[in-house]
Amino acid sequence: MRTIGFFIAFVAIWALVSERKIWDPTLFPSPDQVLETLWQRIKDHTLLDAAAVSLRRVLLGYAISLGIGVPLGIALARSTWLSDTVGSFVSGAQALPSICWLPLALLWFGLNDRAVLFVVVVGSFVSITVAVQDGVRNLPPTYVRAAKTLGASRFGLYTRVLLPASLPAILIGAKLGWAYAWRALMSAELLFVSLGLGHMLMMGRELADMSQVLSVMLVIVLLGLFADKVIFGSFEAAVRDRWGMQGA
Repeated sequence: MRTIGFFIAFVAIWALVSERKIWDPTLFPSPDQVLETLWQRIKDHTLLDAAAVSLRRVLLGYAISLGIGVPLGIALARSTWLSDTVGSFVSGAQALPSICWLPLALLWFGLNDRAVLFVVVVGSFVSITVAVQDGVRNLPPTYVRAAKTLGASRFGLYTRVLLPASLPAILIGAKLGWAYAWRALMSAELLFVSLGLGHMLMMGRELADMSQVLSVMLVIVLLGLFADKVIFGSFEAAVRDRWGMQGA
């Protein structure tokens, strides 16, 4: 109820400000105008097609990032040699904005989806790797010693001890990776002419259609809330229950 009340108050203030025409209505449209534009873009399938393309790109890139970031983060935490070599590159890449990879991706892959996918993967897997590395590195060493004492194999040490114990850190890394994947995708789609939500944002700017810009931003926010509250929220509840923190 607090969340619903906040958004109702937010829309009410937005409507009040737009009615007073403090800014030009073409630059600050009312909620009614944005909803009307949103409905028109849904009816002509423009928004649905763009959302489908962006979701396909971000989901594929995010899956690849998880497949690279989780095992790499565990390996960096367990190997001093890897941490001093590959870990240094990962730490340096973390400070590099993902959009900086776009010129390189365009030269390597050309003007196609592979360039956008490359930017999404690079922008996402670094944050996942760093979060998993920190989570595994901060595990109590008694876990590993106890597992070895009980005869755990090297493979079992990773699958039955390190991975389950680092699930909270992996989940944090997964959420960060999802956020960075979306940011990288929007940056690439804004600069690279292709169908997608980012391209719709750019078209709205070029046409001075602020209602379209805000309607696309609203869709992106709703997709982010769905991922955070429904998908990641379910995983977080399961992890808190597993660790006896459900009431916290």
